[in-house]
Formats: sequence, structure tokens, C-alpha cells
Amino acid sequence: MNKLVIPADEIELIAVRSQGAGGQNVNKVATAIHLRFDIKASSLADRHKQRLLSFHDRRINKDGVIIIKAQQHRTQRQNRTDAIARLHELIKLATHTPKTRRPTRPSKSSRLKRLANKTRRGQTKALRGKVPDQ
Repeated sequence: MNKLVIPADEIELIAVRSQGAGGQNVNKVATAIHLRFDIKASSLADRHKQRLLSFHDRRINKDGVIIIKAQQHRTQRQNRTDAIARLHELIKLATHTPKTRRPTRPSKSSRLKRLANKTRRGQTKALRGKVPDQ
């Protein structure tokens, strides 16, 4: 299976400050990372772009931009790797096409067995409702 590789220059990582209780900004070092990935401007194949744009997920907005908000209360490096991993997971989920199974041809013995069963069933049905000769 070929892996989709996303170039690092297509992923935009935005450092944001953590929010405290009530929504106010906490005055500390920006640790939370928001990841922004533009589907339309990416180097993905056109079919993958179409599948991603039609994929129903709250992280994909109508402009074709994926925004992943990383967890807070972790280091910036952990948040960055986590956000990139979640982006790869989302793209893999949206662009995966299941492998179709080729139907196998039944063996000669199973075909003969099925034919024998069919004829036996036909004979049984034909005898239904008839009074046997005595």
C-alpha cells in the first residue's frame, strides 16, 4: 500500500496561548498548537482532494481548510507531533479505498453438488400435493 506523504511546507503550525477558565488568555508561553492544512493548495492527487472535500468531518471547513486544535497542558513538541499524527490519520481515513475482492469460481465438485441438490429439490416440489399411487 502506498503511503501519502505530506510535505512539511504545506502544514502550517500556529502557536496559540492557552485559555484559562472563563475564556481569558493566560499570560504564559504559547504551548497549544493549531494545525492548518489547505486541501486545495496541497500537492495531493485530485481524487484525494475531492474525497477530502466531500468527507464529513467537523475539522474540515467549507473553504477546504483542515484545522486541528492540539491538546493543552503538554509541551509544544508533543502538541506538534500529535496534531501532525491526527492530520495524517484524517487524510488516511478519507482517502482509503477498500480493496475489492475478486469473486472466485466454484470448483467442479461444488457445482455438481449444487446441481444435484437443485434437481432433488425440484423432484420434491413436484410431488407436493399429489397422492401417492397404491
